[in-house]
Parts: sequence; structure tokens; C-alpha cells
Amino acid sequence: MGLHSGEGSRDFQGADVPVRRNERYRIEPNPFNKQKPDLRVHNWNETFLGFTQEVAIDEASRCLECEHAPCMYACPVRNDIPEAMFLIAGGRFAEGAQKFFETSNMPDVCGRICPQESLCEGACVLTTGGTPVRIGKLEAFCTDYLRSTNGFLVQLTVPPSGYQVAVIGAGPAGLAMAEELARRGHGVTVFDTWPRPGGLLLYGIPNFKLKKEVVQGLIERLESQGVRFECGVHIGREHGVDELLARGYDAVFLGHGATAGNRIKTPGEELKNVYQATEFLVRGNLPPEELPEELRTKPYVGGRTAVIGGGDTSMDCVRTALRLRPEGEVYCVYRRTEAEMPGREEERHHAHEEGVHFEFLTLPKRFLGNQRGEVATMECIRMRLGEPDAKGRRRPVELPGTEFTMEVDTVVLALGYNVDPEIGESTPELRVAKWGTVWVETESTGQTSRQDIWAAGDNVRGADLVVTAVAAARKAAGDIDRALRAHPPKKTLSPQ
Repeated sequence: MGLHSGEGSRDFQGADVPVRRNERYRIEPNPFNKQKPDLRVHNWNETFLGFTQEVAIDEASRCLECEHAPCMYACPVRNDIPEAMFLIAGGRFAEGAQKFFETSNMPDVCGRICPQESLCEGACVLTTGGTPVRIGKLEAFCTDYLRSTNGFLVQLTVPPSGYQVAVIGAGPAGLAMAEELARRGHGVTVFDTWPRPGGLLLYGIPNFKLKKEVVQGLIERLESQGVRFECGVHIGREHGVDELLARGYDAVFLGHGATAGNRIKTPGEELKNVYQATEFLVRGNLPPEELPEELRTKPYVGGRTAVIGGGDTSMDCVRTALRLRPEGEVYCVYRRTEAEMPGREEERHHAHEEGVHFEFLTLPKRFLGNQRGEVATMECIRMRLGEPDAKGRRRPVELPGTEFTMEVDTVVLALGYNVDPEIGESTPELRVAKWGTVWVETESTGQTSRQDIWAAGDNVRGADLVVTAVAAARKAAGDIDRALRAHPPKKTLSPQ
């Protein structure tokens, strides 16, 4: 039982001692150790260099061990953060990591890319008078420590159940589901379109935010638990969901995410060197052997690159462009102000540090090309913020007479993502919503309109967070397990 339960504090040998919150409150926040901007634009290594053991102990000691633990309840997977902080503060780093693993399948990922400022850290009581405990950085620290000292290999102790489940998508929801089902003894095969498993984690998040070793360690851990991966398989276009059920799978889980990039619908979008964000990121961040043949060359980055959009993906794109051509100029073009940008403040701060130029209240109206069909100029117009829309965000309104042009030789469209409609359209009786999201009875079960199909993650919620996808998949795994055990398993799987 964690410290948030009201049992009081303990010393590091387990004895009950009073919490000296006044002393902890006076501990100064620890600064982050980061690569300097002028150095990091020349490499693909993670921006944050991590805490030392001494700094991690000091930072975790700032936790006040609140009985009501607002940080835990702000976490979608309900990590027992006070207990983890207690363990890290005592130098018990591996135990702290295991505490995170009790409620999360990928704390080493979430510690790096979760928006902690609006989740656990945003709920920390220390924010009232200063700086919250750096929970995310400590989560990454202790799980990195565990990987480097003990490893993450988990041996199954439950006998095989005889049930087989097909998981569609090797991203956060699919990987979390695969592990949860494997722990229950079920056979799991994960299908994914990309050449290697990892989905968003491998192909959507640049190395300078999430090093590939973390993703590879996750895949290896799942394989050690018996999870199988079949990559380069496009479910929906090449193979239907019902085909998998006909082969002998007892259930199918849809975790294909939201991968269809939104288009700007602006004249000139078809010009050369105008890229969708996903294509730009994967070609820029991954080696050729990990990509489909048609994507095995680096994207062209000229002297002036414009990235259209204001979310985290746009920050990934501007920072990738800088690393592909550090001497070039990179612009983020956004139709609202920085206050309305939906991404993390931390990512924008890094982009500012690295020299990205921001053009706020600006809307591209047309892309013009040169004689070779390459984008050369972008016609824009200035905007103002009008009345709030249905989501409460002020609508951008064009200002007549403010048209201007920008010379550009590379454009990246980072305008958000929707769900690819193929699976919904090709699966009979599968209910989908207007924007292609899969309807589920409730996120607590993930049950779709089909009794043999479950879903969770971005293909249900729309583009969202890694941690929300993991949380929903863990809940759905329990419902799949319950449903499977209500009837005998099918026979052995037939060959593909």
C-alpha cells in the first residue's frame, strides 16, 4: 500500500517516522542537464542528458508524500507516484522503476514524452508556490537504471490459455494490449504496416525526444513473453479483420491509431518538396533499412523550410529540419498565437532555443513552384482572433489587405491526424463515428459493436496521448480476458 493511503511516512528501512514537510519544501528544485542548443542541432541524441543518482535522490526527496496524492489521480494509468518517489529518494532506483511498471507498460516512454505539466506535475501541490517535483524525469531515470542494471525481461509464470488474439497496430495501445494479454497466458500476434514494430513510438517520435533503444527494449521484452510480430502487413487494404478471425483467432483488438495526416487543401500542395509530417519525420529520423522502399531517401531540406501547424508534431518537424540542415532557416507558421498552440510548452521552448522562427497569426493561401515543379514561394495572409469556437478556442479570421509572400524551398504540413477509415469501411457491422473513430461501448471495456472485436487508443479517442492509449488498452485487456474465458478456444491457427 502506497504512502498516499494515509499510513504516514517511513524511513528507508521501513520504520514509521513523521513526514518533515517543511524541510522537504525548502529543498531547491534541481536543474535539468541538457545538451546546449548549438551542439544538439548537429546530432540526434536526446535533448535531456538525465539526472545523476545524487540529483535524482535530491529531487525525489522534494515529494511531500501527500495523503491525497493528487499527482496519482492526475495520471491516466494511476501510477503510485508518492511510493515511487519514496523509493527513489532512498536510492532504491530499481524498486522505484518496478513501482511504475505495476501500473504502466512503458514508463520509460511516458517519462520522456508525457505532458507531465498538465498531468501529474500539474497536480503536484508544490506548483502552488513554485516548481513541482520533476516526476517525469525521475520516471525516465529509474526505468533507465533498471534497464541498464537488471533488464526488463519478464518470464511468464501462467500456463498457456489456448486462446489466440490478433492485435492490429504495434503502437502504444497495441503494445500495451499485447503485454497485458501475454501476461494472462494468451497467444498474441501483433500486425503492423511498418517494416518494424513500434508504431508511433518508432516512426512518429524523433530520436532527440525518445531514443530508439527504449523502444527496442520494449519490443524485446514483449518477444520474451511470447508475443509475435508480423510487420509489413496492411490490415484493411490487404487483409480484412474477418480474415484473421477465420484463420482461428479468438478475438481481434484494434489499436491502429490515428495515422491519416490532415491536408491543408491549399493550391500547390502537390508541388515537389511539400511533405506530410509523417513522411518527413520517418525519412528524416530513421535509417533506410527500417523504412519501406519508397521512403528510403532523406527528405529535401533547403535553405528556408516552413512547417505549417502548431502542435507537438510541428515542433518535431521544425527540430528535425534543423538537424537535417543546421545552417538553414526554419519557420513555424501558425494561424493562432502561441497561447493557443496545443502542444507542450517544453517542446516550443526547445525549438526557440535552437533558432526556429515563429510566424504567428499567419495562414498560407497558396504554394507556388518554379520551372522544375518545386515549391519556391508561399503566399500568406495575416490573421486576428475572433469569437471562440465550439471547443472554446478563438477562431482565426483573415485580415484583408495583409497578404505577403515567403520564399521557401521546403514545406511540411503538420496539421494533426485523423483515423484511417480503411478498417472501419472494410469490417462489416463495425460501428464508426463521423471522423472514422471506432465506436466502443465504454473505454472501461473497449467492446465495439462486434462481440469479437475490441478497440482502444487514438483510433477510438482521436489523436491523443501515449499514456491515454496505454490506460485504455490495459482496461480493454481485462475485458478481452473475461470474454475469452467464457467459451472454449478455437482450434489451431490456419496458415496465412
